[in-house]
Amino acid sequence: MFFEKIRVLRSHGKQYIPDLDAVELTSEFRGRPVLTDTPSHADLEQAAAICPTGALSATPFALDLGRCLFCGECARQAPHNIHFTNDYRLGSPTRQGLVMRPGQTCVPFDPANIRPEVRKCFGRALQLREVSAGGDASVEMELGATGNVNFDLGRFGIGFTASPRHADGVVVSGPITANMAEALDICYEAVAEPKIVVACGTDACSGGLFADSRALDRSFFERHGVDLWLPGNPTHPMIFIDGIRTLLGHKKRG
Repeated sequence: MFFEKIRVLRSHGKQYIPDLDAVELTSEFRGRPVLTDTPSHADLEQAAAICPTGALSATPFALDLGRCLFCGECARQAPHNIHFTNDYRLGSPTRQGLVMRPGQTCVPFDPANIRPEVRKCFGRALQLREVSAGGDASVEMELGATGNVNFDLGRFGIGFTASPRHADGVVVSGPITANMAEALDICYEAVAEPKIVVACGTDACSGGLFADSRALDRSFFERHGVDLWLPGNPTHPMIFIDGIRTLLGHKKRG
């Protein structure tokens, strides 16, 4: 029986991704957009008019990934101006870094914008408490997938914990509804200093489709600094893994 189990195990082969830095997502994945300015902005203006979150601006030409739903409608409306690549390296230590403009070849990640204690204290191990602050469970499912047998984020000493008292930081998903605002504050205060804050998903970064809703209370981001902004609707596991590892200094972005 013992040898039979070994035979079955070997038949499964390698289920994990050996090198996460070499991952290339399918061409159908909508990741970092490439913006190209053209003499005529007619199509671009129409694309900006139909953007459901106002993420796209024609004048000046810019696309805010923190508000973008990655629906792809702008690329279909203005194919000469907008093209989505399959680049998942979208995280930024600043909110402004999520705003893409013509000529940019990557989402910037300047180490100067990272607090020194982040890499000093958490470079080798990091446990996070995820708070779904009014989310729809899509981002939450993707975050759960980071620890599965394929991505195995735990190999880098990074994972999620059930208690904020065992955590080194908080990952916020969802637009932060008024009903969740106090619970989020309680969770944040229960985490010992120093601690980090990660805004994960379009809803967390900007409020997304619900940005103008009276049911939201996003004052948390006004009182507490964010160390990492991760766009996506939802955020792909590789967006989170790349962003958090770049934040901790495990890798660099060109």
